[in-house]
Amino acid sequence: MQVRYLSIKPRSRILAALALVPCLAGCFASPGGASSSDDGRPGSRLRVALAFPPAENFSPYGADATLLSRLGVAEGLTALDANGAATPALASSWRRENDRTWRFTLRDATFQDGTDVTPSAVAAALTHATRAKPAPAALAGVTLRARADGDRGLRITTAAPDPVLPMRLSSPSLAILSPKAYGKADRPDPVGTATGPFEITKVNGGGSATLDRYDDYWGGRAQAAGIDARFVKDGTARANAVRTGDVDIAEAVPVAQAATIDEDTLREAGTTRTTSLQLNTRSGPFTDPELRAAARTAIDSSALVKGVFEGYADPGAGIYGPAVTWAENKRVKPAGRAKPARPDGTRITLATYDNRPELPEVAQVVQQQLQKAGFTVKLEVREYSRLESDALAGKFDAFIGARNSLLDTGDPVGILASDYTCDGGYNLALLCDKKVDRAVAEADRTDGTGERQDAAMAAEAAVLGTDAVVPLAHQRIIVGVATKVRGVLLDPYERTLVGAGTRR
Repeated sequence: MQVRYLSIKPRSRILAALALVPCLAGCFASPGGASSSDDGRPGSRLRVALAFPPAENFSPYGADATLLSRLGVAEGLTALDANGAATPALASSWRRENDRTWRFTLRDATFQDGTDVTPSAVAAALTHATRAKPAPAALAGVTLRARADGDRGLRITTAAPDPVLPMRLSSPSLAILSPKAYGKADRPDPVGTATGPFEITKVNGGGSATLDRYDDYWGGRAQAAGIDARFVKDGTARANAVRTGDVDIAEAVPVAQAATIDEDTLREAGTTRTTSLQLNTRSGPFTDPELRAAARTAIDSSALVKGVFEGYADPGAGIYGPAVTWAENKRVKPAGRAKPARPDGTRITLATYDNRPELPEVAQVVQQQLQKAGFTVKLEVREYSRLESDALAGKFDAFIGARNSLLDTGDPVGILASDYTCDGGYNLALLCDKKVDRAVAEADRTDGTGERQDAAMAAEAAVLGTDAVVPLAHQRIIVGVATKVRGVLLDPYERTLVGAGTRR
């Protein structure tokens, strides 16, 4: 993964942005009089602004799972490296014993409540995850059983062969918590029960959280004394807090606000998130593959990258983008694409959501490009929760959304199965193509990291050959980081931000 400092271009929106945003001074003061001095000494607290507040009391079984991993609170048995391969975390090693059984060896570690990380405790934590309703996304369609095997061993058996189990166990939704976390409530409580370098000590609703250093962390004592986290939904406010020095780290700085911040405090990294145009293949004009081809050829993704993302993205190359480091050298050229037809005023409805501020702008540019090619385009923009069911039901002819191409497990086959097969649960293109289904099934049966990647790229080519999806842009994350801060963790999966080595 490449992280680089940015060269900032002036934008006309700077003065308006600064005039509209109130000063956040005082909002990020350390609770309880804890030190937040700017003297740069190890042990200072970190002030962090996050974009999304906890929605489920920090339960790892839902959207809050990444909050726990990004703040250095919770860990799984494994993690993902920059190439998408499983790497040790709470498990120091593992081996596959047969098609359905893996044995993991645990490292010496303790939970934040002082109890030991034992095989029985880990087995119990995974068992709780398998019984959660709804099931964590990483376990969708997977049945597993975990049991202790000796002092440091853990044996996990799956109902069907699962060649990507070590990658699956890296999901933040499968974080390991101590037995104390699993009380009578349906969702576990990670406060003081996780294993990471920082432990949650206080939660103030959806507004803020206080975290202190966990001194007995197996990976070594964290260099920061703690974290004062604030949940700031407004991207302009997050950017302003960095600009004025009210925070040390602010995630997800909007593209439009980057120019309000000194270039020395901006960092950028590629992500596995791709913005795509999905075309309804089941009903409406785009059942015709020639009209889908016409839509594909009408799109100029470089104009989107330059005009909407202002350079903070890469042109759409496929379902997997540059942050999936192995993909480009393995990419297969789509075959069998239809010849583009003349749209001749064909009427279509294009939809997107406004939860991600760049998407309505993307949709407007795509609308213009399609209209220039001869389509007549009606644009609908809604909040995502009011849009999803209609999109999945095929109420729109085209849909623009942003999607993590490695989903919850890091397995490249996951998005192909869920988004582009007849039985896929998030098939916005409503694609049902026998060749695609065969290619995805073959990829899903393939073992070995390199071989599975090759099979995934062959399946990607099969999907792209239908023109059911038009990749538009591969997004980058922009993070505001104070000049005195070191060790911020930017990864393409957007799972990490603060770790044991993060300091100021």
